[in-house]
Amino acid sequence: MFDFSPTDPADKPLRYRELCEAADAITAGEPDGVANMANVAALIWYFVPGLNWGGFYRSVGAELVLGPFVGLPACIRIPFGKGVCGTAAETGTSQLVPDVHAFPGHIACDARSRSELVVPVLRGGEAIAVIDCDSPEPDFFDEQDREGLERLAAILSERI
Repeated sequence: MFDFSPTDPADKPLRYRELCEAADAITAGEPDGVANMANVAALIWYFVPGLNWGGFYRSVGAELVLGPFVGLPACIRIPFGKGVCGTAAETGTSQLVPDVHAFPGHIACDARSRSELVVPVLRGGEAIAVIDCDSPEPDFFDEQDREGLERLAAILSERI
């Protein structure tokens, strides 16, 4: 049984360091990518307070398909280049969006979402998945969140 707890929830850099350590520990040696995404989605929910959705979309052909997550039911398929997730997958770059309503082509799966951070999980320069985090608070995410989730994506690149 795993017992992961943030040492100091108010210390964001420490929280992300501990999130990455927990994800590394829980996915090490496990070959099933879906199981690893499921456990990491739960860790994200636990280590990143203030989310209304957190989880994964997997790359399948030229679209993203819903993967393990925590939150309300979500859009199942997103074409590359569409919305925040599709843009992250197509460009291979993180998308930090302070106001989703100002993002051209935003796909609203949960009307409560106001800000979003999507980080691609890259293998060989291609997005194999994206980590998607939504918050009902505008301008919720910052560079520390982006950097923390990019470190997490790097750990997961060979484990999902």
